[in-house]
Amino acid sequence: MKNKIIFVACDTSNLDQIKKILKNINTKKLKIIPKFGLQFFYSKNGRKFLEKYKSDFWLDLKINDIPQTALSAVDSLKDLKKCKYITVHANGGLNMLKAIKEKTKQINKNLKVLGVTVLTSLNNKSLKEIGHTKTVDQLVLNQADIVKKSGCDGIVCSAKEAKMIRKKYKKILIITPGIRLPGDNTNDQARVMTPKDAFKNKVSGVVIGRSLTKGNIKNNIKKLINHLYR
Repeated sequence: MKNKIIFVACDTSNLDQIKKILKNINTKKLKIIPKFGLQFFYSKNGRKFLEKYKSDFWLDLKINDIPQTALSAVDSLKDLKKCKYITVHANGGLNMLKAIKEKTKQINKNLKVLGVTVLTSLNNKSLKEIGHTKTVDQLVLNQADIVKKSGCDGIVCSAKEAKMIRKKYKKILIITPGIRLPGDNTNDQARVMTPKDAFKNKVSGVVIGRSLTKGNIKNNIKKLINHLYR
């Protein structure tokens, strides 16, 4: 598991809770990187905190707009020196993805751009309601092709689609949200999997939120280690 990454979803706007999560997720047995989303980034103290944060982190904004607006959004993040991953939505199209990847090369050579495919809260019924005629698998693979063609560094998809993407693309980063420890509530996720099963599908990293951040965080980390290594 040494080359695999555990991304911890820090999904709260409460700065004290964020600090508690960050303090308790450290372990020498796993590579753990925090992921900050819209909830924290948009909060009063979130942006200021990330400006001064000293360790690598993932900023999960799922940028999706016309290319120029998307580029301006990325450019506004150049002061976040320790931001190592950023998400853009494949729905923004090939030109937007290409433009963002080129922009990141200019402002931070170490910043990896991850293209988000179909959200893990959606299923085939949800896609039909939106107006899509493709199944989840078909749409995710189509979006993965666009992300790869754009030159972005990685693909975000559920672990259920990761296997088919890895079969097609051997080296690209594949990161999977919708991960739960065995027995945990799936909450608002429609396509979920355990960490161990996700890594069997040859993903590069998994995103775990409530399974780690609710309750006793240190005990949850121990449960994760036992789950992965038993």
